[in-house]
Amino acid sequence: MTFNDTFLKACRGEATNYTPIWIMRQAGRYLPQYQKVRSGRSFLELCKSPELCVEVTLQPIDILNMDAAILFSDILIPMEAMGLELEFHEGKGPIFPQTVRDQAAVDKLIVPDPLETMGFVMETITLLRKELKVPLIGFAGAPFTCATYLIEGGSSKVFWETKKMMFTAPELFHSLMDKISRCTSKYLLAQAEAGAQALQLFDSWAGVLAPVDFESYAFPYVKRIINDLKPTGLPIIYFANNGSTLLEYSADSGADVIGLDWRINIGDAVKRVGNKAVQGNIDPFALLLPEDKLRGRIKKLLEDAKDAKGHIFNLGHGIHQFTPPEQAKIAVEAVHELSGR
Repeated sequence: MTFNDTFLKACRGEATNYTPIWIMRQAGRYLPQYQKVRSGRSFLELCKSPELCVEVTLQPIDILNMDAAILFSDILIPMEAMGLELEFHEGKGPIFPQTVRDQAAVDKLIVPDPLETMGFVMETITLLRKELKVPLIGFAGAPFTCATYLIEGGSSKVFWETKKMMFTAPELFHSLMDKISRCTSKYLLAQAEAGAQALQLFDSWAGVLAPVDFESYAFPYVKRIINDLKPTGLPIIYFANNGSTLLEYSADSGADVIGLDWRINIGDAVKRVGNKAVQGNIDPFALLLPEDKLRGRIKKLLEDAKDAKGHIFNLGHGIHQFTPPEQAKIAVEAVHELSGR
C-alpha cells in the first residue's frame, strides 16, 4: 500500500484529489476498541505505554479510514515533566495538587530534556512511523492553555486565578509562560526529530481572553514556539478554540494551517486568514444528524471552504465520547466522496 500524503499536501496548499479528513480526539473514548485497550488501566498509564499508544493511534485509521493520525497523548504530559504531580480523575479531568501561583513555584519548575523525561512519546512516534500509511501529527498544548491548568490546579469555567495573576502579577505570569514555552519548543522539536510529520499547537482556552489580552499575554509565546519549529520544515497547525475573535492573530502566528472551531462560517474565516490553509470546522455534535442531513451539512461546508489555500476537514473541537462511531464513519465517507475521491 502506498503512502497517502493528501493531508500534507493540503497543509502546504498544494492541489489534492479530495479533501483530507482527520478529527480531534479521533483516538479515544467513542471507539469500543479504545475502551478495550484502556480497560483496567489509568489514563496516564496508557499515555506512557508506547505499544498501547501505537495501538490506539492506529485504530481510527484502520476503522474509519482517516487521512492523518494524531499521536495518542495528552497536552499536560510536559507539565508533569516540568516537575509537577499530575492526576486524572474520572469525571473531573486533570488535577495538579500543587498549583503554581508564586515565584517560588515557578522557580521550582524545570525545563526538562524531552528524551529523558518523555522518551515514551518519542518511542511511540518511532514505532508509529513504521506502521502508518498516512502522516503522523505530533502536538503540544499552547503555553496559555497549559498555564491555566497549573495556576487553577485543573479545569476552570471562569479562570479567576489565571486572570488574577495576569492582571495583578504580570511579571510572575510572564515568567511562567516563558518556562512553559521553552519546555514546549524542546518537546515539539524532539517529536519532529522522532518522526512526526506535522505539528499542532492546541490552544483550548485561548478564547477566554479579550483580543487585547491575548495579544499581550498569550500570542508572543505562540509566535515564539512556531518560530522555534520553523527549521524543521514541517507544517505547523495552530488551533485557538473559541478563537473567532482572534483569527487575525492566528493568521499572523507563523502557522501554516489555521484550525477553526465551529462558531464561524468557514468561508468567512477563509477571507480573514488570507493565504493560509484552514482546518475544520463542523460542530462535533452535528455528527448526530441523520445521514442525509449530515451529508448536506458536509457538502455545504466543503463548498464554503472552496476558496481556501488548502482545506483539511475536521471537527471544530474533539469528538464527543458518546458519539456513535458509525456516525463518524458516515462523515469520513461523505467528505471523501463529496470532495471528489
